[in-house]
Amino acid sequence: MVLCATRHPTVRIRSVLSVLEKKSTVRFAAMSVQAVAAKMAEVELKDVAGKDASPAISPLTAKAEEKKSENNSSSSSAAAAAAVEPSPVKMPQASAMKRPDPQQNGGEAFVNCDGTVAEAPRLKKIQFADQKLEFNKRPTKIGRRSLSRSISQSSTDSYSSAASYTDSSDDETSPRDKQQKNSKGNADFCIKNIKQADFGRREIEIAEQEMPALMALRKRAQGEKPLAGAKIVGCTHITAQTAVLMETLSALGAQCRWAACNIYSTQNEVAAALAEGGFSVFAWKGESEDDFWWCIDRCVNVEGWQPNMILDDGGDLTHWIYKKYPNMFKKIKGIVEESVTGVHRLYQLSKAGKLCVPAMNVNDSVTKQKFDNLYCCRESILDGLKRTTDVMFGGKQVVVCGYGEVGKGCSAALKAMGSIVYVTEIDPICALQACMDGFRLVKLNEVIRQVDIVITCTGNKNVVVREYMDRMKNGCIVCNMGHSNTEIDVASLRTPELTWERVRSQVDHVIWPDGKRIVLLAEGRLLNLSCSTVPTFVLSITATTQALALIELYNAPEGRYKQDVYLLPKKMDEYVASLHLPTFDAHLTELSDEQAKYLGLNKNGPFKPNYYRSASA
Repeated sequence: MVLCATRHPTVRIRSVLSVLEKKSTVRFAAMSVQAVAAKMAEVELKDVAGKDASPAISPLTAKAEEKKSENNSSSSSAAAAAAVEPSPVKMPQASAMKRPDPQQNGGEAFVNCDGTVAEAPRLKKIQFADQKLEFNKRPTKIGRRSLSRSISQSSTDSYSSAASYTDSSDDETSPRDKQQKNSKGNADFCIKNIKQADFGRREIEIAEQEMPALMALRKRAQGEKPLAGAKIVGCTHITAQTAVLMETLSALGAQCRWAACNIYSTQNEVAAALAEGGFSVFAWKGESEDDFWWCIDRCVNVEGWQPNMILDDGGDLTHWIYKKYPNMFKKIKGIVEESVTGVHRLYQLSKAGKLCVPAMNVNDSVTKQKFDNLYCCRESILDGLKRTTDVMFGGKQVVVCGYGEVGKGCSAALKAMGSIVYVTEIDPICALQACMDGFRLVKLNEVIRQVDIVITCTGNKNVVVREYMDRMKNGCIVCNMGHSNTEIDVASLRTPELTWERVRSQVDHVIWPDGKRIVLLAEGRLLNLSCSTVPTFVLSITATTQALALIELYNAPEGRYKQDVYLLPKKMDEYVASLHLPTFDAHLTELSDEQAKYLGLNKNGPFKPNYYRSASA
């Protein structure tokens, strides 16, 4: 029986390749595809010539012997194939044989019936420039540890304030122990790393695009220099938005020295850009309590320079000067305060007859209350919680402590995301607003065992105490959206029986002996500025209000303002709002003379009395 040589073309070609590889691996690897094809054609002719072909080079005979030893059932077929006297038969036209090309990893070639080789399309591999160096080496144990640590560190950094994109270096040296100078040789500052100045400058330039009113004020008033001679000492969050305010004050003629009002909210790269620009800045992200007060003191206590204006956020700077350097108030013309906590302190000083200078309450201006407190917190509460905990809001039970403007913003945002929101409140008016907005008004102890998230928005102290935290469910998230860090009694958690576990930047698990844990964010400090970002446009409204308040107090004739706390004149409030309207292509309607007379108003405003605060308490 004659077996056609074309019945098993694939087996024949693979056998030829096997023999050739055994004969000369090096020579075969160096051959081109065309050379290999020619060699296979020669072997093919020898194989089909007849019985006299040498068995040493007969791939079919070798294959038959292998098959015989491996599988008895196929031995007869293999023997028949070895004893065959095939006649020259042409390879079939319809099919080509495919074989791997040893010259290309994963490449293939097609051998046609006439012995020619057609190259199949190849998929090219993408190789990065550093791939060979970085990934072709087998990492050592130390290398693996370093890689693991760097991945973990990157993960942690992505959840930092974010406001800050500061690189994660292993340099744990305190900025107080460093000697740094800017490019002009000035060393009157203390920040994390002056080398980050270029990055910080880009952050400031981005913020300028979203702060139209402040930039407009800078452009309109820099020729007049209304703050010429002003020496302003400030204590606020040091962010890109604050930098735009500081540079505006400088353009209007003021000298500035600045510290941070929060130990976690400083953007290190922005502080570096300010220091490079000649500002005396004393702040870095992650200050200790001792660092915090040291920075404030460095701003105030400097030879040959004494402030005559204060811009404060929280009252810490005012408190420090009052406590350590009371004689400075003799030359200070006024204080501008923007937070609930700081305003409370000012009113307490005024009531006790200890307020030495006029103070402007920016916090209760309409533009601050309605925009910064309400709209800013409505957006940033979600950002802060997502960045730190990755929590899903739908179906979660949340209690918001306080239903002022901050509480209103937080409650509205969480409700829109599908959360079940409870509200606690002491003020009957705000409480009624919460009820009419669709929230259930409760006492904290009524829901503390069942809620998933607790948010404080009061500006008060001891709102969430240890008793409540002992009763919280496992995994409950606790955070603060008010200014002060006293709303959550964090000190009561620092006891021997409780374990603190840092899981991310600004995220701590506090673990009870029975294994229950709560998730504490930013150690009870301001969540949005410590753990995320806030909308720049809203901060433009607040910053412009602060700038106008400083101009008003600094330029006011003697006797206009006494040693008391004042609200920003409504004319200025309305001016700040009008500066932001062009951004929305908004067009105000103007009163006619008859309409203005009927309402008893000036056509150009103000349109609200000075006692008006906002549409809601």
